[in-house]
Amino acid sequence: MGVVASAPAKVILFGEHFVVYGEPAIVLAIDKRAYAEAKFQDKKRLSLRSLNLNLAGHFEDGSFTIEQGDAKEARAKFEPIKSAVDKVLEKHGEGVGLDIQINSMVPVAAGLGSSAAVAAATTAAVAALLNVTMSKEDIFRITYESEKVVHGTPSGIDPAISTFGGTLLFQMDTGFKPIEVKTEIPLVIGDTGVERSTRTQVEKVRGLKERYPQVVEPIMSAAREVVLRAMDALKENDLKTLGELMNINHALLYGVGVSDESLEWLVNAARKSGALGAKLTGAGGGGCMVALAKNDNLQQVMEAIQRTGGSPFVARKTDEGVRVERA
Repeated sequence: MGVVASAPAKVILFGEHFVVYGEPAIVLAIDKRAYAEAKFQDKKRLSLRSLNLNLAGHFEDGSFTIEQGDAKEARAKFEPIKSAVDKVLEKHGEGVGLDIQINSMVPVAAGLGSSAAVAAATTAAVAALLNVTMSKEDIFRITYESEKVVHGTPSGIDPAISTFGGTLLFQMDTGFKPIEVKTEIPLVIGDTGVERSTRTQVEKVRGLKERYPQVVEPIMSAAREVVLRAMDALKENDLKTLGELMNINHALLYGVGVSDESLEWLVNAARKSGALGAKLTGAGGGGCMVALAKNDNLQQVMEAIQRTGGSPFVARKTDEGVRVERA
């Protein structure tokens, strides 16, 4: 029997993109998780299999061999996982043969932090298998390094939320601060099914900011104000204000060019069906949107998103970060 660990996905409620320029963001862990099972194997190699992506392959002596699926896609998905495993093996002090199976419930390339959830779960599973003692901070740092393989210069939001769970205020210069949220936050997430690259969207905003600094900088100041007001609304359990602020935040993201037609359809459908607020979440350009609704209206919002071509699911915040499920 191997060791199984899991880590949660995330939703950025406020502040995506602007966070890259030092503005604050609010992010919460949701009850969709990625699972990783780690076992020993006789051969001195790292075998990886993703059940949800139908990919398999192994790394041995510096080269990658495909076993199932597209070789280029498999290598791109597995390199960050290998990076995390290598860091744990460094702490362990010797190389061993490992067999890792991933099963993620998190939609991929949709802005929900799937790669970080997989990396955090894998790190915890391999560490537990090898009896390597790791703090949550250690897991966060390893997951962050693995995210660099995927995203170049990630903000650190995804590794933090996958590791620590809960609701966090994040800012580049001050790091993470847990926010105590007593109220339930009923969310419907709508997946457009359009995959996109975080890196491409981040570069798009950077280009716009360089061309029109006097226009984009006030948008970023407004985004900061939205986050600060949202902090107050969360403390006061004021869902109506949260919804209004989500709508404003979406308008700012639309202004910097990261929404697209697939997102606009779903955002508008959610609002028309009675959602308190709706916005894109994550990098934009496809991926997911998130709607805040009252409990008795969740079904209506889900149906509206589905009719408009999205794949909706209800998400609840979770306070649990990475954890070992079975050792």
